[in-house]
Amino acid sequence: MEKWTGFKTDLWQQTIDVRNFIQQNYTPYSGDDAFLVNPTDRTTKLWQKCSELLTEERLNNGVLAIDAEKVSTITSHQPGYIDQSLETIFGLQTDAPLKRSLIVNGGIRMAEQAAQAYNYTVNPEISDIYHNHCTTHNTAVFNTYTEEMRQVRRVGLITGLPDAYGRGRIIGDYRRIALYGTEMLIENKKNDFAELNRQPMLDDLIRLREETAAQIAALHDMETMAKSYGFDISRPAETAMEAVQWLYFGYLAAIKEQNGAAMSLGRVSTFLDIYIERDLAAGVIDESEAQELIDQLVIKLRLARHLRTPDYNDLFAGDPLWITEAIGGIGLDGRHLVTRTSYRILHSLTNLGPAPEPNLTVLWSAGLPVNFKQYCTKMSITTSSLQYENDDLMRPIYGDDYAIACCVSAMEVGKQMQFFGARANLAKALLLAINGGRDEKTGEQVVPDIEMLEDGCLDYDKVRTNYSKVLDWLAGTYINTLNVIHYMHDKYAYEQAQMALHDTDVKRTMACGVAGLSVVADSLSAIKFARVKPIRDQRGIAVDFTVAGDFPCYGNDDDAVDSLAVEVTGEFNQKLKTHPTYRNAEHTLSILTITSNVMYGRKTGATPDGRKAGQAFAPGANPMHGRDKRGALAAMNSVSKLNYNNCRDGISYTFSIVPSALGKSTNGRATNLTALIDGYFAQSGHHININVLDREILIDAMDHPENYPQLTIRVSGYAVNFIKLTRPQQEEVLSRTFFRAV
Repeated sequence: MEKWTGFKTDLWQQTIDVRNFIQQNYTPYSGDDAFLVNPTDRTTKLWQKCSELLTEERLNNGVLAIDAEKVSTITSHQPGYIDQSLETIFGLQTDAPLKRSLIVNGGIRMAEQAAQAYNYTVNPEISDIYHNHCTTHNTAVFNTYTEEMRQVRRVGLITGLPDAYGRGRIIGDYRRIALYGTEMLIENKKNDFAELNRQPMLDDLIRLREETAAQIAALHDMETMAKSYGFDISRPAETAMEAVQWLYFGYLAAIKEQNGAAMSLGRVSTFLDIYIERDLAAGVIDESEAQELIDQLVIKLRLARHLRTPDYNDLFAGDPLWITEAIGGIGLDGRHLVTRTSYRILHSLTNLGPAPEPNLTVLWSAGLPVNFKQYCTKMSITTSSLQYENDDLMRPIYGDDYAIACCVSAMEVGKQMQFFGARANLAKALLLAINGGRDEKTGEQVVPDIEMLEDGCLDYDKVRTNYSKVLDWLAGTYINTLNVIHYMHDKYAYEQAQMALHDTDVKRTMACGVAGLSVVADSLSAIKFARVKPIRDQRGIAVDFTVAGDFPCYGNDDDAVDSLAVEVTGEFNQKLKTHPTYRNAEHTLSILTITSNVMYGRKTGATPDGRKAGQAFAPGANPMHGRDKRGALAAMNSVSKLNYNNCRDGISYTFSIVPSALGKSTNGRATNLTALIDGYFAQSGHHININVLDREILIDAMDHPENYPQLTIRVSGYAVNFIKLTRPQQEEVLSRTFFRAV
């Protein structure tokens, strides 16, 4: 079959334009799920082998094997197979499934510590080279950090920074390899490189030329890697099987080269559907074989692994890669983007059982087909594996070919990337405002020139004035820290494979974040509406608080407190924007914690809302545990008030409800859950994780993990195998509100 036979011609044949190809060639599907089929025998046998390996991995302290002898690159390892006779999609990160590789450009110490945690020793030659002869990203960053940057990191005011691991949150347009082949992509990059001769050779241009040259080399390496498996990706894919395989090789190159904190897949299902439907129409494959291609792609994605330290797992629990696939949405021309392959990739949760990866993300719109909405909510009810994001909110900003980086961060595929910035601890910032700029744990002076408040009950206006001063200082320190990190990451740990699958001239965002928002909102509410008196120790630092009187809590649809959350995020976003960014990146802000809400709580003292020292924060934009007392709708209403324009990096909300609260029948529950999502997004809610399960199941899984190998739950912006969480993290999940009524 010729490469583009049967496809409608348009601009995509003259220039690199995957969106145009999709718009000209995809077939919207508004029907139901009746066409879906069971897994093939080959897939079932392959997944059984994988399940056995996954069990072995879990029993081996979470890591099956590590290759500590060589540094991972696109071409570093010989081909690896699970069972070649059963596989239809090929390629592993190393020469064996679930064997983790060394990626050291981000930091040699982290690689060594991660290996040591599992009783491996990094090849001494590698250690010598990267300690004594090659500068890593981590070394360069810490050589450059100011003392205040080190201090805010140390005390937990800014934590999770990508200064020792890959920053991630970059989405290569892996579809380009399938549509064009690497030969055409290389020629396009060479043309861009030649155009860069025409300008003065100054810093920005020299750097871009070096990066473009690295991108061209990465495309050649992808060809070499694919040839080792017997495939020629220099040419465009000619069949559905090749389209899936070519696309996967691009993703595989990215995860062989980078250990980024989030390695999203993009928005591939509608693209792949074009090839699948063409082959189905030509009789090249049948529905069973079409589903097999998707199931086997999903199997490969489920086996992706990176080597992490225990400290990293404390921040980002459950071994995630955030292989996020965006599904659905509406086109700018009004046609929905749901296809049969949108169903097929979701159906992998039935054929293979629930799993956290890939991070399946439905781009929800009022205009999606009812059948598809019902199918999605049924899958949420049975698997708790999906998240939903508001396409009607994002499409006017990002168009109709955006995807989600990590959890909630939208970007145009192949045209935009972000500088990941972790998050600032807003609750600790409030305590700094109350304590004259001193850290409540260590007592050290962190923020200068903050007035010490008088004894007695806290005065709201004085606290709020101090808080604004702290946020002002924090915003500048935060941006300066991120500028250092991303300058050094570009220099020493550049993502040439992923950026080779972008336009040469890309848009960039500086993706800042916050944690502890609901703690701050409730604390300010307590100070404003009740009487809050700090209990100070011999240092004069508030170590606890007494609260007399009632105050409204965020999460109950009460503007008196919800407006405080809106106000604080808007203020911090505006303060961030006053500080210049590396490469003129656009400032964005997220309300997202991953599982670091537990760690942040541990690093933060008692707060005026009544939260005790060390107690976990709520995840993301969630109300604090147990305080959203007016039911599901009220909690959703509070979260939906947060202004997406002030939080363009995303607003994560995790929603848990017991099945009986949604109705008695499966169809009734799906209908009611669909209505809840429709209503939440109609009020400009941005994102929602949905768990539909009983708390008792989680309790039993804590005691008998062997009975729940695939129990999946949504946390802040992603999904995890519940049994992979630490005990404190599991207990935090249990302490969240599980709504028993709407």
